[in-house]
Order: sequence, then C-alpha cells, then structure tokens
Amino acid sequence: MILPIYIYGQPVLRKESVDITADYPELKELIANMYETLAASEGIGLAAPQIGKNIRVVIIDLDPLGEDFPEYKGFRKTYINPHIIEVDEDSEKESMEEGCLSLPGIHEKVTRPTRIHVQYMDEDFNVYDEWVTGYLARVMQHEFDHLDAKMFIDRISPLRKQLVKNKLKALTQGKYHCSYRTKPLRK
Repeated sequence: MILPIYIYGQPVLRKESVDITADYPELKELIANMYETLAASEGIGLAAPQIGKNIRVVIIDLDPLGEDFPEYKGFRKTYINPHIIEVDEDSEKESMEEGCLSLPGIHEKVTRPTRIHVQYMDEDFNVYDEWVTGYLARVMQHEFDHLDAKMFIDRISPLRKQLVKNKLKALTQGKYHCSYRTKPLRK
C-alpha cells in the first residue's frame, strides 16, 4: 500500500524516534509498504517519521542509480534501530546537493563526512556494526537524521536557510506540487 509522505511542518518530523523490538506489530507489512511508497515517489531513501511513525526504521534503495553506478545495482536494504556511532573526523567532508521527499521543491548543498561508523539490525533483527563510506554514507546520514528529528535544511548555512524560508512557509501552508501522495500540515 502506498502511504502518504509527511511534509515539512508535520510535528512527527521533529520528534525523536524510538528503537523497536522484533515484536513490533505488522513490521514486515510496514516495511513492504515503505518500499512501495518509496518506489511510487521515486526516492532512494525513506525514514519511518516520513510516513508518520516515530520508530527507528529506514529503507534505502539505490538500485535506481545502478545504471550509472554499478556498485549500487540491486542495493536495497532495511535498517532497524540504526545509530551513527561515530564519524571519521579524519575523512574528507563532501558538499553535495540534497533533496527530501518531505521537502518537495527544495534542494540545497549539504556538507557531510564521507565515512561513518554505524550499528543497525536487518529485518530479521541480525545485528551489524560497520564503517560505511561514500554516497551510501551520505544517504544514511540524511535518512538517520530523520530519526533524530533533523532534516537536511538544519545542516545548511543560516544564509541559505533564510533564502529558502518562503519555500518552507509555503510547504506548511500546503502550497507545493509533487507527483506522490502527501500529508501536509493542516492548521
């Protein structure tokens, strides 16, 4: 089932998410719905707060990039209770334009570290502890930020944030266009 994406202004996007246990109700169905929603919205990552759930669940599907980046062919992964344990401060930082399904029409350059240490579980609650680099590290940081009540606009300069202020206000008023189902803030 395709779920609506919660748009900037929705309180759920600014609330920290909680870890879950293997007995979380209908988790497999929720994850399947998240993948269907992600495909319908043509994104590459989706965090549970973006569909109205403050739980630490993220999906990442980099397969659509597989033609240009063969290393991502078939890459489709679920992260349960993910946490960034540390950032490699010695790794270079890279600036790249980011967008977000919860912020339609807004794209800004965000500087992020290129190497991070993460811990997470898969759908079967197997535990992983690994260092991640490159583009996947960026996508993980973007999506995991959602779990910590942050969005990429929180990581741009005050000047750039001032420049997108009107666009953000328009989002809270439901004044935006996108091709996927959304749940705007209703005042």
